[in-house]
Amino acid sequence: PKLTVRVNPQSSVYTGDRVTLNCNLLSNGWTFLWYKDRVQVAEDTDTLHDTVSNAGETVYQCKARRGNYDSELSDPFTVTVRALPKPVVFINPDEQVYRGETVTLRCDIQDEEDSDWIYSWDKDGSGVSSEQEYRISSAETSHAGKYTCRGRERGGSHSSHTSDAVTLTVSEKPKPELTPSREGAVLKGNYVTLSCTLKLQSAGWKFYWIKPTQSTETETEAEAKTDSYIFRSVRVSDGGQYWCRAGRGNPVYYTHYSDALWVNVTESPKAVVTIKPDKHVFSGETVILRCEIQGGGDTEWKYSWYKNDKTLYPYPTTQEFSFSSVMNYNRGKYTCTGRRSSDSQSSEISDAVTLTVSDAAEAVVSVSPLRWLTEGDSVTLSCEVKHSSTGWTFSWYTEIPSRDSQGSLRYSTALLSDSSRGSGGSYTLSPVTVNHTGVYMCRAERGEPVFHTRDSNLQPLCITGESPPVSLIINPSRTQHFTADSLSLSCEDQSDSTGWTVRGYTHSETVSDCPSVSGSTCNISSLSTSHTGVYWCQSESGGRSNPVNITVHHGDVILDSPVHPVTEGHPLTLHCLSRNSNISDSGVDFYKDGSVLQKKTTGEMTISTVSKSDEGFYHCKHPERGESPKSWVSVRGRSHAEAPMSVLRLISSLVTVSVYLQLTIILAVKCYRARVQTEEDNKQNAVIEE
Repeated sequence: PKLTVRVNPQSSVYTGDRVTLNCNLLSNGWTFLWYKDRVQVAEDTDTLHDTVSNAGETVYQCKARRGNYDSELSDPFTVTVRALPKPVVFINPDEQVYRGETVTLRCDIQDEEDSDWIYSWDKDGSGVSSEQEYRISSAETSHAGKYTCRGRERGGSHSSHTSDAVTLTVSEKPKPELTPSREGAVLKGNYVTLSCTLKLQSAGWKFYWIKPTQSTETETEAEAKTDSYIFRSVRVSDGGQYWCRAGRGNPVYYTHYSDALWVNVTESPKAVVTIKPDKHVFSGETVILRCEIQGGGDTEWKYSWYKNDKTLYPYPTTQEFSFSSVMNYNRGKYTCTGRRSSDSQSSEISDAVTLTVSDAAEAVVSVSPLRWLTEGDSVTLSCEVKHSSTGWTFSWYTEIPSRDSQGSLRYSTALLSDSSRGSGGSYTLSPVTVNHTGVYMCRAERGEPVFHTRDSNLQPLCITGESPPVSLIINPSRTQHFTADSLSLSCEDQSDSTGWTVRGYTHSETVSDCPSVSGSTCNISSLSTSHTGVYWCQSESGGRSNPVNITVHHGDVILDSPVHPVTEGHPLTLHCLSRNSNISDSGVDFYKDGSVLQKKTTGEMTISTVSKSDEGFYHCKHPERGESPKSWVSVRGRSHAEAPMSVLRLISSLVTVSVYLQLTIILAVKCYRARVQTEEDNKQNAVIEE
């Protein structure tokens, strides 16, 4: 026969409950045996009373015995036993609260059957509430203590365990502390962090800030008790007084405000990059870059250098660094910043300075006003370095002629005895004499160690005496001419007008004869700018006229000025001419040496009595048609007519002279012929054949 089992109680079973099981059979005379989890636990009774102690599933079975006969085991009956729940107490906002703060204590019972519980609260052993949540609307110190809770089944016999005790602490309202991450003034562009710290073992706070640029509080929330207000790049306008306070809960409970903190923001010093000797240097020069920051040196600042906006490798950190022999790949844009050693604040980055590196330094000599001069005139030799003007000092040299063992004429370079007076780049001879005839050059140097340029081009100076045997006549008689116009140049000798040739030294820097000659007259049918240059008359014997400057202009305005020097005391009249028409309307300005001399004229200007001070460069300007080139107007003193014989006559009268003077005379004649040719890379050994 099968057994049936009844269990009592029929409701939920918790640890400690007593269960009753019945084993029934339809016939009499049987005794019963009981098994719990397959282990025999009782016999000789049809009812089993058992107290369960362990949570989980327990399996009960029974069987019947009569005499020597045992029935089969009954079907198993499983009793599910649950542990009595233990409540958990939650406190909002925290176990540590402050006077006046709202506090809520909640008793939670985790029950799988979702039973209906009746709650009870104890504070320090005394009952205070029978609700699941116990709310204190305004905490006082009297509310501090240890709280526990427990539950009892509504309509049932079971009670939960008692929760662990939770201690509630009630303190005075707190006041946060506001501190900066760095002391003293903050430099503009640097960072600073303000920390609002609650020295409390409590959580859930939000932080509120008042700063000078806002009329309302700024709310932030921190995961920890310290909240930070960070300025990534502080501005001067961020300076001022700051306060902070904290708050939590709903409604919000606020702490006191912190003490005021003054944040002082000052302008950051700006770094300045300087380059010595110059921003434009040449391969091989020693170049020094320096980072200047007002208010500190190497001990106060650590420096960072950048090239083309990238950190310079190998990371120089000193105020100065140098290239001992600069190369082309060192060119670029350089910037620097400084970081102050005392507080790690950075300066403002400097403006970029571009370092330009050229392959070679080349000196160039120019002459003003003319290289063909008359005794008594003034001339200035100017030396400059192409593409650079900073820090150079200049030395001046002349070519000294001498004869070698074969009798050939050679030149060697010699430093002028008074070279130092031209160290600024300008070497003036005033007044010039025939003895100044020669070939001049310069060289520039700068830096430490000294860096030299290449030797300059050779610049000849030719000085003639008064009353040359022939005059060059220009038709039209003016120094400036329009392109496409015609020009006639004639050699006129008072005694003999034959045997003279018109020669010129033009922009090509070569001396050539006039290509179209009729007798002693040179005719140019259509002028071009390439005809600009110096022209003179020359005989086969070396005699020559004083030179005349000719300028051919492709624009619409030229200056009509005299081709020969004006004698002191005589009048000087200048005209401003326009291509294809005369300038007669008002509005023409005349200039001397770049400064306005007369304004709003009708195209003509007259100086009634010329003096030496009137010598200079003149040009004119029309408001619509443009301006003319500049032309030099020479003024000859009255005594020039009584001047000594010309240099050629002087040469012819000399019979017995020293070897050196003979060679100087030869050089003068060659200057007249303008055939001095030298090779730049071998000037010391250049040979000029007679």
